[in-house]
Amino acid sequence: MTATITPAWIGVDWGTSHVRAWAISASGTLLAQASSDRGMGRLDRAGFEPALLALVGPWLHGPTPVIACGMVGSRQGWVEAPYAATPCAPLGGPLAPACSDDPRLAVHVIPGIKQLHPADVMRGEETQIAGYLAQNKGWDGVICLPGTHTKWVHVSAGEIVSFQTFMTGELFATLTTQTVLRHSIATDGWDDAAFDTGLADAYGRPEKLAGRLFSLRAEGLLHDLPGATARARLSGLLIGAELAAAKPYWLGQQIAVIGAGALARLYVTALAQHGAPATQVNAEAATLAGLTAAYRQLKG
Repeated sequence: MTATITPAWIGVDWGTSHVRAWAISASGTLLAQASSDRGMGRLDRAGFEPALLALVGPWLHGPTPVIACGMVGSRQGWVEAPYAATPCAPLGGPLAPACSDDPRLAVHVIPGIKQLHPADVMRGEETQIAGYLAQNKGWDGVICLPGTHTKWVHVSAGEIVSFQTFMTGELFATLTTQTVLRHSIATDGWDDAAFDTGLADAYGRPEKLAGRLFSLRAEGLLHDLPGATARARLSGLLIGAELAAAKPYWLGQQIAVIGAGALARLYVTALAQHGAPATQVNAEAATLAGLTAAYRQLKG
């Protein structure tokens, strides 16, 4: 017999491709979790409530607060949660209520953050930053959030001061699937030495990146460069160029890297090679801590 789950509230991280939900007790205990591939990119505005109910319906036994972050608050999401402007606290704006036909749902969406000059935006990362700061009171420094669109965020006195986004993850995906490099890059496998080589090449001479990229194809044709080696070197090239551009953020700072394990480890490794030790932070734990902070803010 399945035990009944009765959460005090539900936390939701709603991205472009996936949605994750957690049932949380009044004391903060994680009771259950669920996920699906019904991300924002697969839904119109009318599809969000049915997608959420399909995920968390068994947990609902009365009116239940739902705190959601991510692309659910974008212009194409359930409700557009206006951006808070830097400098501001990670949870810098009021939560946006989302209309629901089901009386058991009381959905509130965390707003993203915008930077006017130079123009930049984030949605979802602000919740992880809020979670990290909630667990590390008084922390100042730079937070790196690797992913499809990697963020470098300067944090001071509990506020996001400035940030910069790099499309490194999206470039890697595009280059390996939609360019001539798709014939030379393996879909898996790894070579640590090749990653280090690419990292050093691009960090030292970032202006040569475009040429270094094509050399991966040429070396595959002329010298039988293994696909896994090419994959690792490509990753090193892209991350090396990013580190060179982001150097004004991380140089001489405390650094925390929040992200998926393998990718976050690459950034920690790359930073260490340039004399910049970084702390790796579990992304799910940071997200849950941030959602919890937003719930407490809602409850006053």
